[in-house]
Amino acid sequence: MPLTVVHERWKCIACGACAAVEPDNWEMKPDTFASIKKEHKVEQKPEGALEVRELTEAEKASNQTAESVCPVQCIHVYEK
Repeated sequence: MPLTVVHERWKCIACGACAAVEPDNWEMKPDTFASIKKEHKVEQKPEGALEVRELTEAEKASNQTAESVCPVQCIHVYEK
């Protein structure tokens, strides 16, 4: 089943938790906010930038870890 990680970047508070626990998938950008590290698409919403990336089954657990440590719950892993 296809998997997707979605990052509601406008909600990010730049705590760095996702990048700390999953540095292979998440990074802190120069603007201090988190971003998906690997190639992803950015959609502009009225609220702000939405980052979207397809995941492999092997990447699911690590991105779910980043999702679970986010204090503002702006990372979401979905099964389509």
